[in-house]
Amino acid sequence: MNGIPYLLQATLISLWWLGLYASEPFFRAFQFAGIGPDAFTAFLLPDLLVLVVLSLLRAYYSSAAIAYIILGGFAYAALYCLAVTLLTGSGYLPTGVMLLGLSYNLFLIYGDRSFRVSNTPSVKINAAKTVLQIVCVWALTLVVLPYWIQSAFGGEFQATSPVATAAGTCLFLLASALNLASAYRMVRFGEGTPLPLDQTNRLVRSGPYATIRNPMAVAGIGQVVGIAIVLGSLPVFLYACLGGGAVAASRPTTGGGRYAAAVWVRVHCLPGGGKLLVALKHPTAVGRL
Repeated sequence: MNGIPYLLQATLISLWWLGLYASEPFFRAFQFAGIGPDAFTAFLLPDLLVLVVLSLLRAYYSSAAIAYIILGGFAYAALYCLAVTLLTGSGYLPTGVMLLGLSYNLFLIYGDRSFRVSNTPSVKINAAKTVLQIVCVWALTLVVLPYWIQSAFGGEFQATSPVATAAGTCLFLLASALNLASAYRMVRFGEGTPLPLDQTNRLVRSGPYATIRNPMAVAGIGQVVGIAIVLGSLPVFLYACLGGGAVAASRPTTGGGRYAAAVWVRVHCLPGGGKLLVALKHPTAVGRL
């Protein structure tokens, strides 16, 4: 794992603290009931030392020990926020952000171990698993999180104007169509699902994957931007931008399973020996390009 995800993490945490001091509405959106501003600000120094400084060090020095310390910091903070939310019934946005940060760091450390190729040959079963995944992911990323964000900033989860509704709905539908078309290609031609735990066996290079490296991620960003336009919500739009940055910084994949990135680079950069290197990386890929 390269250092870009940790560099992005350090930047985002720094910008988050700057936003807290620069904007009163932003500060209020991340507060818990019953916890005063001074107690909240007490987390500044631990965040800067444990999360920001160590993330910067990990970005330039490959160290498992530093990565585990960062993970421990996120785990402690996330569990603390979760406990406060359960006790006070407030702070859903900051708790959600900390849980996402914890998940992000778990993926940075253990992500490679979670990539598994699907062992289900049935297209129907893979399609059913993909539908279930889409329902769960869309419910979380397109309903729950935008609602929490909009509510935390004092906004209503409803359309603002007919023009914005029409524009946002069109973008949302187009992005959804791209997402579903990409999922269909992975299930139909990739012999697997979009889920990293059950990913494809074959490299998919048709349909959206012929021009876009990760069309499902692009579609997801487009869906959230469409929702932001309908709501007239800058915070939801920023959520879409942050999601795009996280996807760009994390491990890139295409519709071709765990070896897809290696196949893409080697075939295009080393045309003379591309297939030999592909065979070494994943023997079943030879003859499919």
